[in-house]
Amino acid sequence: MKRQARFTVTVAVLVAVVLLACWPLPWLVMSSGGQWRFAFPAFGTVSFAVRWQHSVEREDWIEYYRLDQGTIRVSMTRFRTFGAGVPDHAGRHTRLIDGWVEMSGIDRVVDPLNIQAAPAEHYRLLYDNRVWPLYRGDRPRIVTFAGRRAPLWRVLPALIRPWLPSTPRGQGTLQE
Repeated sequence: MKRQARFTVTVAVLVAVVLLACWPLPWLVMSSGGQWRFAFPAFGTVSFAVRWQHSVEREDWIEYYRLDQGTIRVSMTRFRTFGAGVPDHAGRHTRLIDGWVEMSGIDRVVDPLNIQAAPAEHYRLLYDNRVWPLYRGDRPRIVTFAGRRAPLWRVLPALIRPWLPSTPRGQGTLQE
């Protein structure tokens, strides 16, 4: 009897593992050149930011995004200087906070989010109080962020890659 119970539990665990590995789950996926580079779980609403240095003004800009129900929306932007083409307001609130112009309440769909991550502008992803560079080498590349439903086996390399010791990363915050 004990042997049969152990066998039943083992089979149940194996079935659960196979189902978990094959069942489509929600992910925030970052890809480049058709390859999924990073993936993060996207249960509920996921917040992340992209930070870069403006090519002319040499000041950092930060754009904040939310992935909610598979759709990416820009929610806020922060920058230090106005330049050509920058609107004087966006969203519901525009204020000056500690030297940063902050435009919040934007709620604009930008899905998928495509970014040309040039090395000279030091593009980086801020997620879960960690920072990952979005550029490699000396050539600009297109980085695409999107919400995807995929099974764990499909996402596993991109899910592990951000946490590998060979992946450059650092501490960071969404605020300055």
